[in-house]
Amino acid sequence: MFDKLQALADRYEKLSELLCDPDVASDNKKLREYSKEQSDLQPTYEAYNEYKQVSQDLEAAKEMQGEKLDDEMREMVKMEIDELSTRQKELDDLIRVLMLPKDPNDDKNVIVEIRGAAGGDEAALFAADLYRMYTRYADTQGWRVELMDVNTNDLGGFKEVVFLINGRGAYSKMKYESGAHRVQRIPTTESGGRIHTSTSTVAVMPEAEDFDIEIHDKDIRVDTFCSSGAGGQSVNTTKSAVRVTHVPTGIVATCQDGKSQNSNKEKALQVLRTRIFDMMRQEEEAKISSERKSKVGTGDRSERIRTYNFPQSRVTDHRIGLTMHKLDQIMNGEIADIVSALTIAEQTDMMDRGE
Repeated sequence: MFDKLQALADRYEKLSELLCDPDVASDNKKLREYSKEQSDLQPTYEAYNEYKQVSQDLEAAKEMQGEKLDDEMREMVKMEIDELSTRQKELDDLIRVLMLPKDPNDDKNVIVEIRGAAGGDEAALFAADLYRMYTRYADTQGWRVELMDVNTNDLGGFKEVVFLINGRGAYSKMKYESGAHRVQRIPTTESGGRIHTSTSTVAVMPEAEDFDIEIHDKDIRVDTFCSSGAGGQSVNTTKSAVRVTHVPTGIVATCQDGKSQNSNKEKALQVLRTRIFDMMRQEEEAKISSERKSKVGTGDRSERIRTYNFPQSRVTDHRIGLTMHKLDQIMNGEIADIVSALTIAEQTDMMDRGE
C-alpha cells in the first residue's frame, strides 16, 4: 500500500509543478483536468504526509523512552507515545478508506425521479414528502435544486417528479436513496383512522454530460403539447410542454415546468441523456457478479430499502438494519446520519472483499 501512496504523493507534487506551468495555465482544458485530479488526490496526500510525520515522531518518542529519564519526563513521554499511537491508527484507517476504488460518478450532479407507486393518492402524497425531504437535505449541503418535471394529483401529491440536484459530490451521497420507500401512517384521506402502507420509488441517476452520451437529431422524436395540471386541467393554451423520445432505445423524457418550449426541450434532453447514460451504467454493473455487489443494494428502484413508520416515529433502513426514532427530523431533511451509516457500510464491505 505504501508504494501506491508514495506514487500518489509523487503525482500530487508533479501536478503542483504542472499547474504553475504557463502553458498549462493558458490551456483551460488541461488546467481544469489537472486541478480536479489534484483536488481528488489532496485528502489522501495530506493524510499520508501526516502519517509519515506521526510515525517519525512516534519512533523518536520510543527511542527517548529507552533513555534515562526522571519519573515526570517518563510519564510525559508515555502520554506522547499513547497519543501518537492513537493518531497513527486513526490515520491508517483513514488512508485505507481513501485508497478504496472511487465511483467515477461520485462528483457528478444527480437527476432524481420520485414516483408514487402502491397506494394511490397516499403514495403520491408521500412522493411529495420525499421531494421536500431531499430538497431540504440539499439545502444543508449547499446544493441547488432545479425542478425538471412534475405531474400532480388533486390533493397536491406527486404522481411523478423529476429534479436536478446541482452540487459537487451529490451522487456520492444521494446514490444510496434509489429504491422503494415504504410509508406506514394514517392517510389524510382515511376517515376511519386505519394505518395504511404505501410506497413511492426513487431513482437517483448521475447527470450525463455531453461527452458521456451523444444524441443525434435523427435518433429523437420531439412532440409538443399543452401543459396540464391536476385532473388534466389546461394550465396554458400554448404548446410549451415537450416530450422527447429516443427512438433506438424507446426512452422518453418530458418537461412542462417552464413556459418556454425551448427551455423545456433542453431540460427534457438533459433528462433523456441521463436516463440513457443510467441504462448503460446499469447494464455494465449487471455484468458484475452478485457476490461483488454492495450490501447497501443495487440501486434497483423495485428493492425496498426503507420504511417510514409515522405512529412510532421510526425510520428503518433495511439494508443495514439501521433504525432511528426521529422521523420528524428525517422528513425535514436531516438524513446525513443515514447517508453516513450507508457510506461506512459500503466502505467496510469493500475492505472485507479486499478491494
